[in-house]
Amino acid sequence: MKQTGNTILVTGGGSGIGQALAQRWHDAGNHVIVTGRRRQALDQAIAGRARMHAYVLDVTAPDAVASFARQVTQEHPRINVLVNNAGIYSAEKIGAHRDLSDAEGMIDTNILGPIRMMNAFIDHLATQAEAAIINVSSGLAFVPYPAAPTYSATKAALHAYTAAIRPLLEGKVEVIEIVPPQVQTELSPGQSNDPNSMPLDAFADEVMALLHAAQTPTEVCVEGVRYFREAEANGQFDEALRMLAKYS
Repeated sequence: MKQTGNTILVTGGGSGIGQALAQRWHDAGNHVIVTGRRRQALDQAIAGRARMHAYVLDVTAPDAVASFARQVTQEHPRINVLVNNAGIYSAEKIGAHRDLSDAEGMIDTNILGPIRMMNAFIDHLATQAEAAIINVSSGLAFVPYPAAPTYSATKAALHAYTAAIRPLLEGKVEVIEIVPPQVQTELSPGQSNDPNSMPLDAFADEVMALLHAAQTPTEVCVEGVRYFREAEANGQFDEALRMLAKYS
């Protein structure tokens, strides 16, 4: 992926990881478009930044995604990078019968949302030079967090989907996965102040350095997530799972 001169669309770009990456891409000389469900957060993310635009979008609404894709490709026909970052998290207690609305919401947002976006934009991206799809998964795709089984499963599904489409799009659209560790954002309550979470700025800086190296990796794994990404290959999966279970 080239470092500058792109037109980049980032879902969930009004806060957290999405906002941090979007602003760094903008600083590097890219035209950046952010989407999200909260207009106020989006306006704050783009404030004072020329060549940065915001649209309200809920990726769980199929008709809205299709309509948005038509609108934004007309208004910004040079879009060549789609970043599927929008996601939601909810802890779960599965020891008794429960309301599944949170679990269903995570499936709809975290895996069906990116699939809808990729489907809506693939024909356009295939016509663009140096096109790329970037999906943001999680270290929990590789070692699930017992307190958040559905969230972990959605990220594992997104990892599998990303790996599956990569050879199918080879030579047409570059397919990249960003694998975050736990980062200081508001994804879950208190996470932004958690000393065990990676500072957001440090994460975004490391991602940019890896993503825009001479050879873009298919998986962008900061050092803080490598233990989980490589746990199964290194025979440490059970150890890592037990460690996460202590926090459940």
